[in-house]
Amino acid sequence: MRDLQGEQAMRFTLLKGVLPLNRAAALRDALAGLTLASMNIPQVLGYARIAGMPAVTGLYTVFLPLVAFALFGASRHLVVAADSATATIFASRLSTMAPVASAEYVALAGMVALLTAAMLLLARVFRLGFLADFLSRTVLVGFLAGVGVQVGIAMLGDMLGIPVHSSRTTEQVALIVGQLPQAHLPTLGISMLVVVCILGAKRYLPRLPVPLFAVVGAIAASHAYDFAGHGIAVIGPIAGGLPHPYLPAVSWRQTLELVPVAASCFVMIIAQSAAASRSFAERYRERVDEDADILGLAAANAAAALTGTFVVNGSPTQTAMADQAGARSQFAQVVFAGVVVVVLLFLSQALQYLPHCVLAGIVFTIAVGLIKVKGLLAIGRESPGEFTLALVTAAAVVAIGVEHGILLAVALSLMRHVRHSYRPHTMVLAPGPEGRWLPVAARPGMETTPEMIVYRFGADLFFANDHYFVDEVKALIDHAPTTVRWFVVDAGAITDLDYSAARSVRDLCDSLTQRGVNVIFARVNHYLRADMERHGIVEAIGEQCIFETLHDALAAVDAGLATAGTNAV
Repeated sequence: MRDLQGEQAMRFTLLKGVLPLNRAAALRDALAGLTLASMNIPQVLGYARIAGMPAVTGLYTVFLPLVAFALFGASRHLVVAADSATATIFASRLSTMAPVASAEYVALAGMVALLTAAMLLLARVFRLGFLADFLSRTVLVGFLAGVGVQVGIAMLGDMLGIPVHSSRTTEQVALIVGQLPQAHLPTLGISMLVVVCILGAKRYLPRLPVPLFAVVGAIAASHAYDFAGHGIAVIGPIAGGLPHPYLPAVSWRQTLELVPVAASCFVMIIAQSAAASRSFAERYRERVDEDADILGLAAANAAAALTGTFVVNGSPTQTAMADQAGARSQFAQVVFAGVVVVVLLFLSQALQYLPHCVLAGIVFTIAVGLIKVKGLLAIGRESPGEFTLALVTAAAVVAIGVEHGILLAVALSLMRHVRHSYRPHTMVLAPGPEGRWLPVAARPGMETTPEMIVYRFGADLFFANDHYFVDEVKALIDHAPTTVRWFVVDAGAITDLDYSAARSVRDLCDSLTQRGVNVIFARVNHYLRADMERHGIVEAIGEQCIFETLHDALAAVDAGLATAGTNAV
């Protein structure tokens, strides 16, 4: 009996994204899964095109990887499948190592997925879900916009019927411009028809699976009117059937070369998947289990690697599509995977007639969707500095590639945080109307009352900003209208004090004491007090100079109680 209960507990633990599930919910999610399949099957074929992989591998990404995440993940909404961002990341590197869509290329893509799965598993073991926070929303918007531009340009060759043999965006633009007179007009016409129909339906009929209609209609027309015989390139024969599990055969040297690529995919997967799962969990007031989701993503990428396909990701776009279709659990994704099995077993032969320009048109619309113009404009209105960061990130992705662009995005996010900590907002309580004190930006020549300055430092003190703190305190005291006897540090925003900053603070306190200035720390929380005790600051300035509230500190100044503690230094 106990063994049975243990097995049931394990089953419920593994199926967090599916259970609980009643009959009505199962029927609703099954219908949503069918709808999602009709919308997403054409998209994953397009993602395979972005990835430089055989078209059938796009279908593989929504088979076992979907099932693996449903089994191990916790999010009830996240759709884990092929994604344009991660596909572009590894394709930009792999295209320099092997011919696109070749057996060697497929093996390299499988190894990237396997390395990514290993990194995600390590992230789960060491609980590294917090890494998602190192990619700011602003920079992520810029990064995805850059990916959209890059992918859109990459599709123009197929849409125009022009051969473009380059993985660099700038070279692709030059090749396309140079060959414009040779554009194949029937190919261009079909591409434009697909793009206009999809974008128009997305605006006015968002639930209509126009990409599916485009694929089915193009296949029928191609077969009936012999598109290939009229110079319109088609996919060609596609191997049907289910994928056969195997380990990708890649040399040790190539594996080492792929580690940075897998690391870039890892960062993007962590960031995008966490953002998507959090947003939909908040919408439905559900708990987020990031560790379980990371385990599910690791299992999904391992399944991708072993079934001959490429990296999968928690896609915000496809997750939104699933939500619009009515999906409320991972059971919808399991049904989606079942539909894919039917396509692989019985319908793969029809895909050989699909024109490249139709897939390129579908992918182009996906790329357009990645460029959130309204989001960029909103960032520009609210924060011009962050808008600049977003544009720099987008430009870097287009100019130097996605792999380096994602690393730059993380670096810019961290640099922006460090910049704010390095030069935090500082304030002084200054006299205001009706005899009240108001916090205003600190500048030399200000004082709170004659002989007293109340100063607030807006960040933790550490090695990079301790000199800024010391210099500003000295400047305030040196340029005060009256001789300063009391300098009160409002430490409400300071929760941490490292060794370098502690030495600087002690030296400052010693220097000010020699000048007859009493230094008092107010609003000292228990984290900061522990650091001040460990570094000897409490002993140096005296217990009487440290207060938990600003009110108590000012009362001590009024009563002159802090003088004894300061003289004891």
